[in-house]
Amino acid sequence: MTTVKKVAVIGAGVMGAGIAAQVANAGVDVVLMDIVPNGAADRTVIAKSAIEKLLKNKPAAFMHPRNAKRITPANTEDDMALLADCDWIIEVVIEKLDIKRALYKKIDKVRKKGSVVSSNTSTLPLHVLVDGMPKAFKQDFMITHFFNPPRYMRLLEVVTSSETGLAQAEAIRTFGDRMLGKSVVDCKDTPGFIANRIGTYWLHAAVTEAVTRKVDVESADVVLGKPAGIPKTGIFGLLDLVGIDLMPHVLNSMMDALPKTDAFHALGPAPQLMDAMIADGYTGRKGKGGFYRLRPDDPKKTKEVRDLQTGCYYAALKPRPAAMKAFKCHGLKGLLTHKSPEAEYAWAVLSGTLGYAADLVPEIADTIEQVDRAMCLGYNWKYGPFELLDKLGSGWFAERLKAEGRPVPKMVEVAKGRPFYRVHSGKKQFMGTDGAYHDIVRPDGVILLEDIKRASKPMLHNRSASVWDIGDGIACLEFHSKMNSFNPLIISLINKTVKELPKRGFKGLVIYNEGSNFSVGANLFMLVLTAKLRMWPIIDLILRHGQDAFSRLKYAPFPVVGAPSGMALGGGCEVLLHCNALTAHAETYIGLVEAGVGLIPGWGGCKELVGRHSVAKTRKGGPMPPVMDTFTTIATAKVATSADEAKDLMFLRPDDEVVMNRDRVLAAAKTRALAMAKDYTPPKPFTYTLPGPSGRAALELGVRDFAAKGIATPHDVTIAGQLAMALTGDKADLTDEPHTEAYMLRLERKGLVALTKTTQTRDRVVYMLKNGKPLRN
Repeated sequence: MTTVKKVAVIGAGVMGAGIAAQVANAGVDVVLMDIVPNGAADRTVIAKSAIEKLLKNKPAAFMHPRNAKRITPANTEDDMALLADCDWIIEVVIEKLDIKRALYKKIDKVRKKGSVVSSNTSTLPLHVLVDGMPKAFKQDFMITHFFNPPRYMRLLEVVTSSETGLAQAEAIRTFGDRMLGKSVVDCKDTPGFIANRIGTYWLHAAVTEAVTRKVDVESADVVLGKPAGIPKTGIFGLLDLVGIDLMPHVLNSMMDALPKTDAFHALGPAPQLMDAMIADGYTGRKGKGGFYRLRPDDPKKTKEVRDLQTGCYYAALKPRPAAMKAFKCHGLKGLLTHKSPEAEYAWAVLSGTLGYAADLVPEIADTIEQVDRAMCLGYNWKYGPFELLDKLGSGWFAERLKAEGRPVPKMVEVAKGRPFYRVHSGKKQFMGTDGAYHDIVRPDGVILLEDIKRASKPMLHNRSASVWDIGDGIACLEFHSKMNSFNPLIISLINKTVKELPKRGFKGLVIYNEGSNFSVGANLFMLVLTAKLRMWPIIDLILRHGQDAFSRLKYAPFPVVGAPSGMALGGGCEVLLHCNALTAHAETYIGLVEAGVGLIPGWGGCKELVGRHSVAKTRKGGPMPPVMDTFTTIATAKVATSADEAKDLMFLRPDDEVVMNRDRVLAAAKTRALAMAKDYTPPKPFTYTLPGPSGRAALELGVRDFAAKGIATPHDVTIAGQLAMALTGDKADLTDEPHTEAYMLRLERKGLVALTKTTQTRDRVVYMLKNGKPLRN
């Protein structure tokens, strides 16, 4: 088998159904199977119910609801024949060896020769799973361990054996990478593989040490959160999220599987408080609460924290331990050397976890790079264990362990005080188990800007943006302001880039960055400050500069390809609307959200979106439908929850490319720019036939109706009025000659400036800056 064209998932629980949804998101047909419940009238009811739940999931499991149609519900008694033409069969059933082995025998009777069978197990070794199975089955078998939720978690751990066929393993790695968008990490056949082996130790140590040292939940999450690059949930918040009731089972299975000499056993069993919490229904977010909860019967939804010693809840205090001041001044090492209970707690947990990880190479993985990648992608750590050790210094870490009479881990001894990673001749290298440094090799078809930046200097640069040569006559414009928000420096560099690239012989531009979000839009602080000073001409000038810069991109003498991932909101969406093509990561969330802060799009978003609706092949006759569709999208601040959904909203064109793996976006965008550069001609401007005052009146009538029902606020009506003016052409008339893009841009500026003059809009902007969420006024 060289390609995967059809997949089966057996086990329609949360994980199995999620895997099936992601396969469907990849455009591949999938059979979702489960058992027949006793006495069920509908023998496929479990699989059908799972699909219904997937359609209701938040966050969404499907990138587009239509993807559900690619899943065929089935059961394991009547429908095993459906496996006969499947290329990959994924087992996701209960972690009981006898049940899995019985299922494998049923699968082997019907599957086609060369089809891959894999298990999503996280606890049972591969060699145990296939014991007693035929040789041909063993050649086609492997473990493929997904993380929940499968759509959003990028890690896919793959475990093979010496008997697994090389072609089969490579086919699954390729499918996981290119089609499912996963970062595939090869693991050894050991308990918990990589991420759960280390991650479970970390969670267990964090709870155990907090109880022993009498450190409160909030302080524990603070000192082990931002300083160590751990997600905002914190450790205790993460346990609430995944379910506290799962921990004892995971801990017990890990301890049963690991030898008594493993450091995991030194932590002991799960603290008794967890058993008490589970017994009382405090299993986390899915139960009555967990380490955190919202006070019951409290309309204000007061956040409460569990006291680890008494089991009682108290109102969250948001503590700021003194150790955090040490972190702010001296970094992670400063925190860990601070003299306080919280700092000593952080050292106990981190030193244990990092030391454990450093003792597990090469037992669980061949390289430290695999370990770091697994922890970052499987647990959303910002830094892997060895990256954290580099922050502390391997020599410093070793000396402190020795001073405490603790053994020095194997890989720390190998390091001999040297860093685990280094940059040599422009290439990032990792330390091998032999003590030598080795280049990090990217998969074929992957270009990362971080690699280019190590080996070269930008062609153009300022504090907020840079332009890089990515080869073959293609340049890359990177934003790197705070949250990649737009400011005058970025606008200036856009203008300079359009002017300079042809002079330097470049034939295309990609707009791309490797931040967590493409761009969150304009710098609102600058806008509200200018508005408070009542400098309306300056606001108009800022808008004009942005409009001009984006128009220069659209009509540049070379193709401009936008390559977004993450959020592209407001101005971030507008710059993409002006690109000549998009190569978007599947997880791109695009929207014109200005209404939420009391504004309308002012950098060409209105004129571009209504223009796209006007020329759409599916549009209805007359000038009003394109205006109505655009008005609805902008007035309700709709954000596409995927690149596929963005096509429905016209933020992406029908022929814009969607890439499943984020690491492959830049290479794909470069290829698109090269293809477009041949005989490239800039696009023709849109022209607009606009409905004028009558169209505006119709749009405003609908909004006033919403206001009368209490759905829209008074200021929503004001915003909608300015948006309607800009989209319908103000005083335009159907008998007018078609209007130009310049005319539409002038109306955008007029509407936005008018809104900045209102107190309500300024209040919305200030509230968003302070609280990170919109004000409804």
